[in-house]
Amino acid sequence: MATLNRDGVAIHYEVHGPADAPVLLLSHGYSATSGMWAGQIEALSRDHRLVLWDMRGHGASDSPADQDLYSEEATVADMAAILDAVGARTAIVGGLSLGGYMSLAFHVAHPERVRALLIIDTGPGFRKDPPREAWNQTAHRTAERFEQSGLAALQRMSKEMAMSRHRSVEGLVRAARGMLTQKDSRIIDSLSTIAVPSLVVVGADDTPFLAASDYMAAKIPGAEKIVIPNAGHAVNIDQPQAFNTAVLDFLKRRV
Repeated sequence: MATLNRDGVAIHYEVHGPADAPVLLLSHGYSATSGMWAGQIEALSRDHRLVLWDMRGHGASDSPADQDLYSEEATVADMAAILDAVGARTAIVGGLSLGGYMSLAFHVAHPERVRALLIIDTGPGFRKDPPREAWNQTAHRTAERFEQSGLAALQRMSKEMAMSRHRSVEGLVRAARGMLTQKDSRIIDSLSTIAVPSLVVVGADDTPFLAASDYMAAKIPGAEKIVIPNAGHAVNIDQPQAFNTAVLDFLKRRV
């Protein structure tokens, strides 16, 4: 385990696997933590240097009091700083849900640093304002729910959220308002420009993200898609063996 100081904000990360292996950076979903990847560590760190981390406001990372310190831009900068800290000029970049969206955002900001993308139970954002505004309203309602119920609200959420442990609920509130919300169509507009090997993974029972996964697989040139049976939004937790096999097969063939 290690801590990176990002302008006074401590960011927790951990590294598993051979020091000379290709780096694989995985990002968790909103209100989850790096602990959601426990079922992947052994398999994915055999031939890769697996880097896991807690986003600001989550897990063992700091939850700064300033709402302005929570944003897509800050998250992408945290990811770049972690890669710098482990000495990785490039990496396979991936994540689930919010972590997958931030991986796409990282590719927009730093395409030269991405060797491949793993987009897991994720949507690419919205091209039109009305659906984006509806998403943002849901994000704000999520923040309000945490304000009202505290961390107990996690128990009514998806598996990767329910199993997570956080230092404070305030970080999740501010992350919902600053990181879960979206402001434009840059990410969805970028899909056709992605030129690295890309794998889209979705659980067969993750109904809200099935159409988005189809869309991304169609728009990203050369992308592969796999739908894992008997799995919901936390596909890597619901079906860890099938998930690990799919990812390792893709990496062996394409990266």
